[in-house]
Amino acid sequence: MTTNRVAVYSRVSANHGQDPELQLRELREYTASRGLTIVQEYTDVGYSGSKESRPALNQLMADARRRRFDAVLVWKLDRFGRSLRHLVNALAELEALGLSFISLRDNLDLSTPSGRLMFQIIGAMAEFERSLIQERVKAGLRNAKAKGKRLGRPRVVVDETAIFAMRASGASWRTISKKLGIGLGTVHRIAQPRSKNLCGTHAATPPGAGCGNSIAEVESPITHRRMSYNPAGRTI
Repeated sequence: MTTNRVAVYSRVSANHGQDPELQLRELREYTASRGLTIVQEYTDVGYSGSKESRPALNQLMADARRRRFDAVLVWKLDRFGRSLRHLVNALAELEALGLSFISLRDNLDLSTPSGRLMFQIIGAMAEFERSLIQERVKAGLRNAKAKGKRLGRPRVVVDETAIFAMRASGASWRTISKKLGIGLGTVHRIAQPRSKNLCGTHAATPPGAGCGNSIAEVESPITHRRMSYNPAGRTI
């Protein structure tokens, strides 16, 4: 792969005693010794490597998609990113764009066979990390079940009587929704005819006017979980 134009990226986590010039000076010397042209220098100051979104890095990736350069040059791999998942995704995108990636201190060049091998190893490590996280989550769920804990989000009790009373007093649907802590769509569904209403009466009629205990299904605005409710406010 021919590499003539390079983008130089540097990063320091904090501006206390750290100077990106330490990295930039060595990177400039590297490009000069190989006859490479620096298209632009991208520097993030005060950003952790664990953050995937950084101003200079975001601009670099945007310019990469415009093919403004042929390769990305960094001082060390951890200057580009410390998150294994983000690192793999970013390097894969650069490779898909036909761009090289060079880490000076790590002696890593993804345009070479040894560099591509290293990328495969990094990808395998990322997959291994994901598998470990998934297994820990599953183990935690199994442990919670074994202790008798109920999994999932808690149910939300909806008082239909309160909805109709507030509406009768002139409150808007949005006000009712905020005061009761339920979604606006849920309020509207309660006030509209429901085919699942067990007594078959019009849902807009206050409970007790046409039937005894109206029971219907509603959905929590926060959990989006379906549940049953009755006018007494008892969850079924």
